[in-house]
Amino acid sequence: MRTDGELTTDTAPVAGWSVVVPLKPLALAKSRLAGAVGDALRPRLALAFAQDTVAAVLACPSVRDVAVVTDDPVAAASLAALGARIVPDAPGAGLNAALEHGARAVRAMRPHAAVAALNADLPALRPRELTRALEAASVFPRAFLPDAAGIGTTLLCALPGAELRPAFGGPSRRRHLASGAAEIVSGAPARPGATLLSRCPAAPRGRSPGRPRGCRRAPAEEGGAGARGSPPRP
Repeated sequence: MRTDGELTTDTAPVAGWSVVVPLKPLALAKSRLAGAVGDALRPRLALAFAQDTVAAVLACPSVRDVAVVTDDPVAAASLAALGARIVPDAPGAGLNAALEHGARAVRAMRPHAAVAALNADLPALRPRELTRALEAASVFPRAFLPDAAGIGTTLLCALPGAELRPAFGGPSRRRHLASGAAEIVSGAPARPGATLLSRCPAAPRGRSPGRPRGCRRAPAEEGGAGARGSPPRP
């Protein structure tokens, strides 16, 4: 029986990923930015981050569709206008419950969908970065990309037939590893490099909410994206 971290023997390309993006109500989003930008700007900044993230995901050729799980009417209208499907956060029980709900909603329409969960605050995301990360994930039943700090998780992927089983929040890298998901890392020589998808923790006052100063992608590395702990070749 194959475990999550083992290479899949099915080499057919994934037909198209469905990406689930969770977004809490804008009045509550990005609370850690309150001291940097103030409560008036913070919801606008959170929405700008989500808009940039969703637009980049929709422009990724590996992505079939995007499901945004949110109960915020302003965010829902804005992101639906970009082309995202809006899934109401019916559980209302936090991040991981929202992601599981979004994945179920996707597979209710496409039972054999490949599903990925992605943070909503990646305004510097580029479609080719996401393409490379999804390509690296596509050889494992479940795989994830850690955040730039190596503590949390930016992207979690599940191929058809595999449950997403999200464990985001805090030191989620450790939990996803323990769950059997393969860790995607940069630097493997086998394929083009996947830049780590970097989140933007804060923005100084006076900057446009669309592109705060200090929010940039991690440097691209020579070589590519692979997975830590991949089985040795026979």
